[in-house]
Amino acid sequence: MLTPEKVKAMIASLLSCEYLEVEGDGHHFFAQIVSTAFTGKSRLARHRMIKDGLAQQIASNELHALSITTAATPAEWAAKQH
Repeated sequence: MLTPEKVKAMIASLLSCEYLEVEGDGHHFFAQIVSTAFTGKSRLARHRMIKDGLAQQIASNELHALSITTAATPAEWAAKQH
């Protein structure tokens, strides 16, 4: 069974993250991702970067459900923290 730590490692292998937090119960996971790789990309494109990178795990049902609750650049994340 997947753990939040394993999902976090999968995401970290896709892109460099300034902040990455994953919570979940083994079936459903929620991720907050902050990365400079998102700069200039739409919300949809950011989500696709992650989902496309995890397509094999999703297709095999190893990763059943991943909700990306935050996909922000460092500047966007900093602005939300104030």
